[in-house]
Amino acid sequence: MENGLKVERLDRKLIHKGAIIDIYTDTVKIPNGNIAKWDFIGHKGAAAVVPVMEDGRILMVRQYRNAIDRETLEIPAGGRDGITEPYLDCACRELEEETGYRAEKKDFEFLISVKTTVAFCDEQIEVYVVKNLKKSVQHLDEDEYLNVQPYALEDLLALIYAGKIQDAKTMAAILAYKNKYCCF
Repeated sequence: MENGLKVERLDRKLIHKGAIIDIYTDTVKIPNGNIAKWDFIGHKGAAAVVPVMEDGRILMVRQYRNAIDRETLEIPAGGRDGITEPYLDCACRELEEETGYRAEKKDFEFLISVKTTVAFCDEQIEVYVVKNLKKSVQHLDEDEYLNVQPYALEDLLALIYAGKIQDAKTMAAILAYKNKYCCF
């Protein structure tokens, strides 16, 4: 660490191997010499997209999220097929699968990298902006059901500040997009 405090991992035990995440218990020696047990969730990473339509509206997906037992409004996103899959390939696939729109790889521009929950998970989401969308066909996974709808940036910002959009990747992406591409 930058401040010279060293944490030493003594052991990592796999508790559960899942389809999306792996759960571990780590045994660590912290700087004061104490031994601690920390939970750790390993994630293969994900990609997300801010798909901007010709008229400037952003395609969003509404879907049910089991962890919070309600629907959410999010940018299209999904997990990499494995840790070696390039984030851009994942972003291209997820855009078409979830929205029914596609774009050439050259039209994707990196926007921001998000570490979702650094206290206990290593998930990293690479977020891209894409324009020049072409209508295609939605290819949802068997366990997915979602609705796609375009929103004006101003409306998305209002939903964030009203607490109606709480998904971290979506909030970070919309705010970064506004700061990079727009002036109000």
